[in-house]
Amino acid sequence: MNRLFIELYLDEDVHVLVADLVRAKGFKITTARDEGLLTATDEEQLTYAVSQQKTLVTHNRVDFETLVQQYFTESRMHYGVIFATRHPPQEIARRLLIILNHVTADEMQDSVRYI
Repeated sequence: MNRLFIELYLDEDVHVLVADLVRAKGFKITTARDEGLLTATDEEQLTYAVSQQKTLVTHNRVDFETLVQQYFTESRMHYGVIFATRHPPQEIARRLLIILNHVTADEMQDSVRYI
């Protein structure tokens, strides 16, 4: 498919300021709030990210690691999950920009990163 640029989807746990900071650098990013998914389950969040071909960003490592393992076990494809430790939004955006500037969307597919 040859997708170059990663597009991000932030679940409801990630501060929306992160999206503003990353958008300001020219990258495509959306949030659970933008998409009306604030009350969606974790599974629904990941399903939505997959349906939109976006990499999901979350602080919720425990639940999403289980979901990612389930996807792997069932040979289901996803567009990547980034687990962000809790830091100020500016630091999370800085760390995301490193990935966005050095990893292609194709490389991110079915992978997990920790920032």
